[in-house]
This record gives sequence, structure tokens and C-alpha cells, in this order.
Amino acid sequence: MPTTETAAPPALDLTWVRSQFPALAQTVNGHPAAFLDGPGGTQVPQRVIDAISDYLRRDNANTGGAYSTSRHTDTMLANARIALADFLHCADDEIVFGPNMTTLTYAMSRAIGRDLGPDDEILVTRLDHDANVSPWLALEEKGVTIRWAEIHKEDCTLDVEDLAAKLNAKTKLVAIGYASNAVGTINPVKEIVRLAHSHGALAYVDAVHYGPHGLIDVQDLDCDFLACSTYKFFGPHMGVLFGKREHLARLRPYKVRPLTDAVPNRWEWGTLNHECIAGITACVDYTADLGRRAYPEASTRRAAIVAAFEAIRRHERGLMERLIEGISQIPQLKIYGITDPSCFAWRCPTLAVRAVNQNEGTTPLALATKLGDHGFFTWDGNYYALNLTEHLDVEKSGGFLRIGLVHYNTAEEVDRLLQVLREIL
Repeated sequence: MPTTETAAPPALDLTWVRSQFPALAQTVNGHPAAFLDGPGGTQVPQRVIDAISDYLRRDNANTGGAYSTSRHTDTMLANARIALADFLHCADDEIVFGPNMTTLTYAMSRAIGRDLGPDDEILVTRLDHDANVSPWLALEEKGVTIRWAEIHKEDCTLDVEDLAAKLNAKTKLVAIGYASNAVGTINPVKEIVRLAHSHGALAYVDAVHYGPHGLIDVQDLDCDFLACSTYKFFGPHMGVLFGKREHLARLRPYKVRPLTDAVPNRWEWGTLNHECIAGITACVDYTADLGRRAYPEASTRRAAIVAAFEAIRRHERGLMERLIEGISQIPQLKIYGITDPSCFAWRCPTLAVRAVNQNEGTTPLALATKLGDHGFFTWDGNYYALNLTEHLDVEKSGGFLRIGLVHYNTAEEVDRLLQVLREIL
């Protein structure tokens, strides 16, 4: 990356980016499709599609066999761990594959829960996706006390002072989201991990929503566990868990008896989804290639990934500012979350909005349906951020309309969306 003040910042080659995603060429009712549903799952580059189909065409086999396609599968899995280690900045034997983040988190909560009981506490937050809440709530059956860190309702940010006040000697784990999948808030994860460790607690980070928007560095965060989903950062439907090697070796997973006790494989139940894991390496390489186009001097894949996210951040920031400014000028809509431009560094380009005076034609579902007819793919509901929608008293009236930008979106798409919203309302 450039280190001098005069060096040009990495720039996103948007034409090249969009050429990588075949899905972006679709139309709906004669309108160009605008994929604003990234928080629910991004589109994938052609290379990911090719990697999956090539594996099925050529190397489809189980692991550990004394023949070529099995050996190829072993190599592919090893390479995928190395790719994700570059993406998260960890060792390759600290990468665990699973069907999704939710399943991996339940598996880890079951193992951690073996050693917990009535004298122990776990701290969760009102801001999180339920995949980082319900697996810990399930431990109440063992007598574990679940405590809640509250939020500031006015801007949907985490009340870190409240979180700190609820930590004590009984706290065994803090479950925190890197960024809210509903309102886009980015939490001060590094500081929260430090607070957890100062009380002897583990820190479990849900980075699913943050994954496509910002650089993840588990070494810098010093978190104990971090879970993400590759289909949120341009890959196949798979979950990935980082765990510090010491914890992956120390904790006892529930598993079948023949499964190895070696780290990290002891945490992977049954035969893995090999074809999708082949696609994971391709999606990481796409991110690295994006970075190399922005900063050709990147000497390693990790350096290229760092450059990619700097370019992504700048592009998405511009789109987000354009979208928030435009929606703020539509009096019939209310934005939930951070709207102060001086605080935009603490939010992702994910907006939760609602009609101010909602009626049958302006519910989140009605708005999403009308936008869909114009080619804009958005989400309505709670997106599993159930505790947040209940806390903000919008759950029973349809939740939010969620507009989620990622780096393949354009300013022209934002402008067209704003125009259609004005026409609908």
C-alpha cells in the first residue's frame, strides 16, 4: 500500500468489477437489475462459478483416498484454508469450514457450554443477528445467565458503557457483531475484545455482515473466535470459523468417533461441501485481483486484499453518502441508524428505512415488492436481527426495508432508486 501522503489512494476499477459478475446483466420488466440485497448474500464472480463446476467435473471425491481425485481434493481443501488465512490474517490450521455461520456457532456454543454452569454468565447484545444470540441463549438450560448489552436507540449504536458495566468475574464469553446486518452499525470490536479479556472472558465475533465491506485482521483484533459466511463476500454458501489454535485444541467438540482429533478437522462434522470450498479460493482470489488492479505493487495476496478493501471502502463510502443524502430529502421515509456524516466511518452502506406514516401501500413488504417490479432487489422484515426490531418496536409492523450496497453497485443505481422511491411515495 502507498505510505506517503502524496501517494494516490487505491481506486476501484468499477468497469472491471462489474464485468466479473454475470448476474448483474439481468433485467426485470425491462429495467436493469440493481442488486441491493447484498446483506442477504452477494452475487458471485464467474471464476467462482467455474471453480465449483470444474471441481464437480474433474475432482469430485472424498478425502484421504489413495487415488488422484481424492488427492486433488485434499490439496484443494488445504489451498482453501490458506486462502482464508490470508483473508482473515491467521494461520491456516485456525480455519474451520461449515455449512453456515449459524451451524458453526451452535457447534462452538455446545462445546464451550460443556464447562459452564449456574455460576457463569454470557454477554450478548441487542444489535446482533440472532445467530450470535440464540446459540448462547440455549445455554440457559444449563443454568448459565445471559446478560444483554443495550443500544442507543437514536442512532442504533451499541452502548459500550453499558456493556462494560455488565462485565464481571462471572462473565465467560462476550458475543459481539462486527457490524449490524440490519442498520449497518460497525461496533468497536477491538475495544470490546480488550474489555472481555480484561475480565478473563472469551470474545466471539460475528463478522458475517462486515465481511464484504471492511478488512478483517483477527491478529489485530485478538479475538478468540470469528465467524463469517463466504456467500456474503462474493463466494458460495459456506460458513467459516476462525478459532485461536489453543481453543480449537482445548475445547471438546461433539463429533463422531472416527473423526480425527487433529486441529482444525476435529470441528468439521461429516463430509464437507467440497465443490463450494473450491469456490471459496476463487472468491478470495477475486478480492486479491481487485486489490492488484488498484495497487499493482502488492507483493502478497494479503497485501492485495488490504488494497482491495481500501478501494472498496472509498467506493462504498461515496455511494452511502449519496444514498443517505437522497433518502434524507424524502420526508416520507425515516432512516434507522447513523445519519451523522461525521460518524460514517462507524457504519456500513446498509440502510434500514420505514415510511413515516405507514399504510398498506407503504409497509416494508409493499415497498420491497414495488421496488422489485422496477428491478431493485431489496429486503423487508427483520433479517434475523429480531432483538433489534423488537427493541425498536417495529417487528409487528413489518420490520424495515433494507437497502444494502456493495462495491459492484453504482451511483447511477442509487440515483434511479431514489427516483423510484420518490415516485412510489
